Amino acid sequence: MSAGSYLINRAVLCTFPHVEVENHITTQNQRIELWGAGTTRTLRPIWVAEELGVPYVLRPIGARTGETQSPEYKQLNPKQKIPLLVDGSIRLSESLAICRYLIDKFPGEAVYQPITPVERAQEDEWCCYIYGEIDETSLYVMRRHRDLEHIYGSAPVAVASAAEYATRHLNVVNDLLHQREFVLEKGFGLADIILTTCLIWALAYSVEVPGQLVEYKDRIVARPAYLRAAAINFKPPEV
Repeated sequence: MSAGSYLINRAVLCTFPHVEVENHITTQNQRIELWGAGTTRTLRPIWVAEELGVPYVLRPIGARTGETQSPEYKQLNPKQKIPLLVDGSIRLSESLAICRYLIDKFPGEAVYQPITPVERAQEDEWCCYIYGEIDETSLYVMRRHRDLEHIYGSAPVAVASAAEYATRHLNVVNDLLHQREFVLEKGFGLADIILTTCLIWALAYSVEVPGQLVEYKDRIVARPAYLRAAAINFKPPEV
């Protein structure tokens, strides 16, 4: 079986009867495609789509499986990374950008959407902070030199330092959540999705996480859309 046919055969069509099709996408060929499954970062756009009831086709290729290096996928995404969104001629990589696109294109009450420049800037501030300082600078460094040490080399000092750095910035977010239910006062939004997925990742790596953030995470992952998204994203591939 070729890589291309393998990717197509692993497609999972996700539809929602409660979505008014005429307001979104009218045929399967026009459905949004989400490429990638099995990681914290691929979980994010699936979660947003589930929250908003967006019909989509999931192409559940995995990281470090060779699937992102196939000629077919390289044509879609020369970065050879997941997740990836394909919406007609639009192609977007980076989980934060994909989530933002879905929220803007399919606004719904389930996920807060900033309206004013100030509201957008405030959400971007926390999304960039959490993604930059906790995801990329801390947790991904730990992944590289722990889970992927056979590629990037073992670096226990870097791993320990990254864990401490993550805790320092989680404490900043913890202080914020002393004052409110969600990252932003107006309700559950993109910053909460980025934060919660980072908390799941941090706890899996035994990073010291303040108790209040653990309680926050437990409350957020009880959302029905999260439960559906996690089941889809982490479903074992069919053999």
